[in-house]
Amino acid sequence: MNLELRQLRYFVAVAEELHFGRAAARLHMTQPPLSQAIAALEELLGAPLFLRNRRSVELAAAGIALLPEAKRLLAQADGLPELARRAAGGEAGRLALAFVTSCDYSVLPPFLRRYSERYPDVHLGLVEATSDVQAEELLRGRIDAGLLIPPLPGKAQDELDYLKVLEEPLILCAPAGLIQTRNEPVRLQDLPKLPLIIFPRDISPALHDAILSCFRTAGITPAIGQLAIQMQTIVSLVSAGMGLALVPQSVSNLMRPGVEYRALADPTPLVETGIAWRRDNPSPVLKGFLELLRTH
Repeated sequence: MNLELRQLRYFVAVAEELHFGRAAARLHMTQPPLSQAIAALEELLGAPLFLRNRRSVELAAAGIALLPEAKRLLAQADGLPELARRAAGGEAGRLALAFVTSCDYSVLPPFLRRYSERYPDVHLGLVEATSDVQAEELLRGRIDAGLLIPPLPGKAQDELDYLKVLEEPLILCAPAGLIQTRNEPVRLQDLPKLPLIIFPRDISPALHDAILSCFRTAGITPAIGQLAIQMQTIVSLVSAGMGLALVPQSVSNLMRPGVEYRALADPTPLVETGIAWRRDNPSPVLKGFLELLRTH
């Protein structure tokens, strides 16, 4: 025999009234079925819940221990319809979100603040990942959405939807003191011949190609010094004097000693960041997330 919520409601009524007659009236039932239900509950639990005599009813040790837990379980059960309604409306639940490093310095923090204020009962599971890893995780259904740098791999385009979120230019990230002019855009041709620190192309082909196109336009063939897959690693290597880098403008929010950021004098390709998700994902939480993002 399994424990039923109905039995717990009967127990709480008797425990609060300490009188079977008053508890039966409160429950809109007669006393004999209530007494039988309490006796059946005691048999199920293997311990007396009440000490009874002709003049009084008192809680036994097991009843004293059970009462707060019974109230907690009943309160949780009473909250289930509201929880189900909120989950169906995308107001409660869980969302697994991946993001590329650059988003951590641009759109992600202010949007997450706004989203958490709007949907405080949604638990966000955040993970930092490169664009290629995100596409694979989306296809496997391990994450709900990913903030990444397009394009999507060919195999993902048939199963994923995509929304552009941000476009920004590339800027120079250089060791401090490398540039003599102050607060002016710089030309790549005027920079000392330092190695280039860059993403591997298979990690982010669009960003990799955009960076190299800036050098081609300037008539320069850069020497590749270090490959790194995270923006903070690239900036750290620049601060160590290992070379220079071109990074999305928002990365300038990552302040590191020994690094300075400058705009480029020549026009640069715009680096796009967007969000991707499985086209067949029915999650109401994901729907609410995307709707808010479109208006952000």
